[in-house]
Amino acid sequence: MSRRVLGLFLVAPSLAVILFLFILPLCLSAVGAFRVDQAWGLGNFWKAFDLYTKDILFSAVIVGLSTVLIGVASVAIGGYLTLGTHPVAVAILRWLYRWPMFIPFIVVGQILRAFLAKNGMMNNVAVSLGLMTPLDATSFLDWRGIVIAFVWKQTPFVALLVAGAMASVNREGIEAAVNLGASRLRILFEIVLPQVTTTLAVGLILSFVTMMSVLSVPLMINAQSPTMLTADIAFRVNSYGDYGVANALGLISLVLAASVAWIYLRISLKEQA
Repeated sequence: MSRRVLGLFLVAPSLAVILFLFILPLCLSAVGAFRVDQAWGLGNFWKAFDLYTKDILFSAVIVGLSTVLIGVASVAIGGYLTLGTHPVAVAILRWLYRWPMFIPFIVVGQILRAFLAKNGMMNNVAVSLGLMTPLDATSFLDWRGIVIAFVWKQTPFVALLVAGAMASVNREGIEAAVNLGASRLRILFEIVLPQVTTTLAVGLILSFVTMMSVLSVPLMINAQSPTMLTADIAFRVNSYGDYGVANALGLISLVLAASVAWIYLRISLKEQA
């Protein structure tokens, strides 16, 4: 009995943080989404879909595309760290690819806002190298900039998980495939990758949920419409004080994130069965 009390006492601070900072706001948001003029109804959701259907689709497409690109880049990085034969290149990549993971999203947005602008560093370097003329320079401060920001920021996180899982794969199968003349690309996709798909899926799901909640990047890079749902939520609250529609948009974002988690749970349960 004393051990149980001691265990509850030790986890009480963490449970309190989860309860008051996550569970309680979620419940209040869910209640507020269905509250319309001192009554219950779906009016906030109809208004949200009427005003922000394009933004809902835009958010799903942008985050989905970014997730796919993050998966491709993470597999490429993890595969080269595991199967690469050039020790210097492996050491440089191992040291370099992790840096974006320690940079906050708000800093990422500010950096890429200066880098991807029409007169930004990317176009200036291309002009100085003679790859384009100043008249050909275009701004990437649109949906492309958001995708670049998400992929650059989240790839190190997923690549770290994938590379660690690949490093734990039994080397005997890899060495046998090498002795039989298999290429590194074939070894990666037919031997290594099938053994780390669960880890890759976990990393991509966490990245999907994280990108759905980012506010600074769409505000700094893509101010025009359509934009991400997080920017719409901030706009409804700051400009109109409309917490009902903002809560409805928040629940829609939650459904989008939960759908990805549901897919992963289905796959995991199927594999266990």
